Amino acid sequence: MNWTAIIIFVALFVFVTWLGFFAAHWRKGDLGLLSEWGLGGRRFGSVVTWFLLGGDLYTAYTFIAVPALLFGAGAIGFFAVPYTVMVYPIVYIVFPRLWAVAHKHGYVTSPDFVRGRYGNRWLALAIGITGMVATMPYIALQLVGMQVVIGAMGIETTGWVGDLPLIIAFVILAAFTYTSGLRAPAMIAVVKDLLIYITVIAAIIVVPIELGGYGKIFAAIPSPKLLLAAPPAGSWGSFSAYATLAFGSACALFLYPHSITGVLSASSARTIRRNAATLPAYSMMLGLLALIGFMAIAAGVQQLPEFADGFKRYGNNFSVPSLLLFAFPSWFVGVAFAAIAIGALVPAAIMSIATANIFTRNIYREFVKPTCTDAEESQVAKVMSLIIKVGALVFIFFIPFQYAIQMQLLGGVWIIQTLPAVVIGLFTRFFNGWALLIGWLVGTCLGTWMMAVMNFAPAYPLHILGETIPCYTAVASLVVNLVVSFVLSLVLNAVASDRHKDMTVATDYI
Repeated sequence: MNWTAIIIFVALFVFVTWLGFFAAHWRKGDLGLLSEWGLGGRRFGSVVTWFLLGGDLYTAYTFIAVPALLFGAGAIGFFAVPYTVMVYPIVYIVFPRLWAVAHKHGYVTSPDFVRGRYGNRWLALAIGITGMVATMPYIALQLVGMQVVIGAMGIETTGWVGDLPLIIAFVILAAFTYTSGLRAPAMIAVVKDLLIYITVIAAIIVVPIELGGYGKIFAAIPSPKLLLAAPPAGSWGSFSAYATLAFGSACALFLYPHSITGVLSASSARTIRRNAATLPAYSMMLGLLALIGFMAIAAGVQQLPEFADGFKRYGNNFSVPSLLLFAFPSWFVGVAFAAIAIGALVPAAIMSIATANIFTRNIYREFVKPTCTDAEESQVAKVMSLIIKVGALVFIFFIPFQYAIQMQLLGGVWIIQTLPAVVIGLFTRFFNGWALLIGWLVGTCLGTWMMAVMNFAPAYPLHILGETIPCYTAVASLVVNLVVSFVLSLVLNAVASDRHKDMTVATDYI
């Protein structure tokens, strides 16, 4: 056991725990209101929103999985960089409109907006359930990053005793989320992001010095991992898979409930535009982070006997912890591992809050008890956030890790099916609510089938005019969703238009 790293790790964890409880007294508001507990009162300025969205989107699993993908699969793993570059123009154009209409009507979730825009409670329910189901495995995967670094410090992570550190961490998470709401992850995100930046900057400076420079690092990478494989004749190969994976991921990222919660907690539409302009700094950090996977190959950590058990237990996910243990003194390893673990707490807290908001607003209040008070609504959300965290723990303890990965991949396919109702709905009322619901159902079923046929590989080979075009399943199924929604809207608008149900007006979006 690496006691120095453990002591530093625990000290930083205790500090952010205190910070989480202290956050209840920061920018005080009535936490008996859902907008205060679940959105921080919509009062976060540019700086806080920047850290909150960064902590929300660049998670512990990102810190572990992106370098691990480079380590195992090579250049295809860099898709994460262009996709996080493409996403911010979308944020700049789309989400100030969502913030404006949500602020005008008191919407807390994207299904709230869908309900108001289309007057269709069943479409709103479908959007809400999609968000909840897509987010659950995302929360569970945050535990993977935490579990890997706990194991890397020499703490046993198997059996009931091995589960205790994760249980303790999530009990703490549940406690400060319950008492402080979104204010807790917003405050902790500042510490998390600073620690992540320190770790990445140290890694890209220190590791190359120890390995003899970047020239030697890239010389040690097998050539098939440096570039995408050239497509065979008659196929677009990895080129189309890479491009559609990046584009589809960019379209899906801000449709997740936790992303929208971060957006709606901002103090103004101008705050969102500012963050869309400055958040690409995280994309630069992500590119540097991805290189850690190549550094791990060059360092030969997989061949070192002291790391053999870690790779056997955690696979390529152990590449980042092993490199940090290889290159840095124990005290800094404790800082870096704490950054990863705290990087699990922040998004997990936001995700549980976001899904609790959806359950409370779009299921409990809409279908179970429409007459519930604001205080009761907030209390239900708090309890639901606890249940969601327990569900995430059950997911990771009792469901094989591979299933969690598959569910997360499916989550991306499912959540993108909400794009027509949420994103396009911000700009036009052409689509009919029932047409969108049928399009959502067709896209979800088709995308799930395509993923299952490909054994949950993200790309599906489309055969078009004699060419084989591997395409990200989410993009292909979204196109079908859009076509179905468009055609049915033409028909339904002609015979039974639902535009009179729109509770919003054009000026609400400005």
